[in-house]
Amino acid sequence: MDETGPTGPLPYEGVWRFTAPAVDASVPQARHAVRDLLTRQGVPVSDDVTQALLLIVSELVTNAVRHAAVLSPVLAVEVAVGPEWVRVAVEDDHPYRPTALEADHGRTGGRGLLLVREITREAGGACDVAHTASGGKVIWAALPLKHAAR
Repeated sequence: MDETGPTGPLPYEGVWRFTAPAVDASVPQARHAVRDLLTRQGVPVSDDVTQALLLIVSELVTNAVRHAAVLSPVLAVEVAVGPEWVRVAVEDDHPYRPTALEADHGRTGGRGLLLVREITREAGGACDVAHTASGGKVIWAALPLKHAAR
């Protein structure tokens, strides 16, 4: 008998994907869908990480709605959960690959990706932007299930 533990995936591990129209109403809907998914699957995620993930989802979906909707009327949100991490990604069909803008106190908006990168860094995770095979892009952030001790 093998005493090293289970060999299959944990009950909460998996990948879930849903699409939404690139409209303002999709921002809170995506946030609620991700929160409900984490709860329904019993993902052992800390409150700090949950709040970070929900803010990241809000920022990424908002960016897709504001900047990609002209070329991408539909966006996709993906949640992937592993044994020690959770990854959220937002994909659209717009080819422009955004960059994080530095803070400009005279300007409102335009700092969503900078915020996502900072939240991800503080949580001990990683994030990036990649091109998709269809010519669009996917922006993702992966965080440990437990908040990183700093």
